[in-house]
Amino acid sequence: MADIIGWRIAKQKHARSAFSGEGARIFEGRWNSAGARMVYCSEHLSLAALEILVHTQPVTIRDKFRVFRVSWGGKMMATIDLKELPKGWNAQPPSSSSKNIGDEWVRSGRSAVLAVPSVIVPSERTFLLNPKHRDFGKIKIKDTGSFYLDPRLR
Repeated sequence: MADIIGWRIAKQKHARSAFSGEGARIFEGRWNSAGARMVYCSEHLSLAALEILVHTQPVTIRDKFRVFRVSWGGKMMATIDLKELPKGWNAQPPSSSSKNIGDEWVRSGRSAVLAVPSVIVPSERTFLLNPKHRDFGKIKIKDTGSFYLDPRLR
């Protein structure tokens, strides 16, 4: 089985800690409450760019970013399909229905990676990585270089 590939874009100033889960622990996200460490990645680089756009103020899209290619074996990943999600999983702002799923997954330690539907493009996936999982060290992370958002994107 071929490795699964994911992508993460992080501000250059956070590149060294981009896989610590610290940002999610402090600020929480769609799939975690404050206090729960996880790392968000996307199935495609273009989806990772869209995530940056929806979570970044337009004034700051000129920030310097790094892009990371992440890969892991399929046996390290659990998957939640769109049809399995409760009503309100994609609410804005994020509701407890999605946070509870991620919090329970990270606490359980049942896999190093969890694939969930993307809110932006539900037919594509967001990958959640558990930095405290015993197999996290088996995940391959490669900094592939600088990433710049096209200034026409607002």
